[in-house]
Amino acid sequence: MKKIVQKDDKVLRQNAKEIPIREIATPKIKKILKEMSLALKSQNDGVAIAAPQIGYSLPIFIVSGKIFHKDFIKGEKEFKKTPKREIPKDLVFINPKISKLSREKEWVPEGCLSVRWLYGKTFRSKKATIMAYDENGKKFQRGASGLLAQIFQHETDHLKGVLFIDHAKDIKEELPK
Repeated sequence: MKKIVQKDDKVLRQNAKEIPIREIATPKIKKILKEMSLALKSQNDGVAIAAPQIGYSLPIFIVSGKIFHKDFIKGEKEFKKTPKREIPKDLVFINPKISKLSREKEWVPEGCLSVRWLYGKTFRSKKATIMAYDENGKKFQRGASGLLAQIFQHETDHLKGVLFIDHAKDIKEELPK
């Protein structure tokens, strides 16, 4: 399994180059998507991952389907009881571009699989709309609010070489128990 790179790795500071549409459904991209999915699933607290986080400077991110399950918001203890078959499919975003952000923003708690074990508060738009391609090269648009809007902003930052700690406040280390 691919290792999740940490904050000092140069790949996290690169601007990801767009993938030509004809290359989206290739075995190379499918392999990278599988590696990303496995890396994400290996982290209990992970809700999304961007390709740079496993060493690829490519504009791809995956959102874990678990955030859409009704028990996810009840907490980790309840969610762990959820049968795997009930967890919605992960969402794939290739060449994503945020097309709209709400003017209304809020400070939200944030962490990152590539900035272990630091957490802080970031100022994010409450709503976001994104345009992207799925794993088959089909273009789509998706609007979001709350956690999913925050994920869109966090992950597209990764594709521009930006880490949440670059603009977060009240950053502190919280080691797992």
